[in-house]
Amino acid sequence: MFFDWLDCYQDYEQDLPIISDDGYCNVDYTAPEDERYSAPRQRRIDHPGSYSTKISVHVVGRRVYISGNPSRYNRLDNLFGLTTIDQCVSVYNAILADLGIPPLVPAKFHGFRTVDRSDGTQTLQPVMTGCHITTLHITENIAVGGAGMVDTYLKALSSQSWRNRRGRLHSNGKAVDWVSNKGHAREIYASVYDKGHEIGLHSLERVRRKFGQHSTEYKYLVDLKNYCDENGVARFELKLNSPYLKRHNLQYYQYSDYSHLEALFKAFINLDQKLEVNHMDLNTITQALMDKKIVESTKSANITALYAINWMNGQTFDLSKRQVKTHRARLRQIGIDIGKPCNLLTFSPVIVKQVTEITKAQLPVPSFYKHPNHLRLVA
Repeated sequence: MFFDWLDCYQDYEQDLPIISDDGYCNVDYTAPEDERYSAPRQRRIDHPGSYSTKISVHVVGRRVYISGNPSRYNRLDNLFGLTTIDQCVSVYNAILADLGIPPLVPAKFHGFRTVDRSDGTQTLQPVMTGCHITTLHITENIAVGGAGMVDTYLKALSSQSWRNRRGRLHSNGKAVDWVSNKGHAREIYASVYDKGHEIGLHSLERVRRKFGQHSTEYKYLVDLKNYCDENGVARFELKLNSPYLKRHNLQYYQYSDYSHLEALFKAFINLDQKLEVNHMDLNTITQALMDKKIVESTKSANITALYAINWMNGQTFDLSKRQVKTHRARLRQIGIDIGKPCNLLTFSPVIVKQVTEITKAQLPVPSFYKHPNHLRLVA
């Protein structure tokens, strides 16, 4: 697991330097001429790095916002990135130092303050200084086999639900995500996509135009794309937004307990463990239910399996009925959700194991890979 994106801010006790060439302010045309202009603001700047990378920095009064992909900064790719938030903040602090801005520091607790609510009641809020995190992306590369296996794997994952959200296979078959029925992802946006396809789509052409088709930079990316294609790299990614971070008290740099993220991401990567049925027939569904000890008798397994068969044939169920709830809960444990319509174009039941059918493993780092060097950035 490593970190792919970080948005954060910090308040300072002193005025911050001007880093933008221009800005804006409020104008009150009814006020005297010497009082018309107030609240001057600097514009957001993009601090450039190598290989067309950049980090966004915005100074607003005594607060600085910084946003970007520290794992990608000054690099051609981010197939393997920074493994700790401390490393990400180190990249940001090197940029802030170049701009003459004091560094981001760990959050510190200073007690509680009383806040009045609109309904007349009061609540306590913690008083924290230091760096506050507002967005965090965590990712991992999983190898699922050779050419063509990623498409099969993504198609199978799209049949699964995660955090009460249905999988949605993209039209090109190269990505699947989990959003609400209205297409929203307020707290967490979860996705899995074909990393080799993503490199070819977004990086290769840009690098070819900038450095040329015979450049070492272009050849490096071609080798990296081929490596991803040969190993069938599925990229798991969770984008954690501010509402989720606040709800779990994860917004305070070095003060929050981030062990929660490891458990969250592990559950996401293990989503494919529910893909247990390799043929859609009565016997294999019954056997899967028995093997997983979901039911205690063959009779119960057969009855539950019949619900799945009828679901595949287009039958819909009254989800308010107790017996339907029972059989649905059993089937969801093996990757079948009779609560949503069966789409045979996306429903692709497969067995995911470590050594057969789809070989799933963490992606090893190739010998030619250029690792991030955040320590050099700090120096």
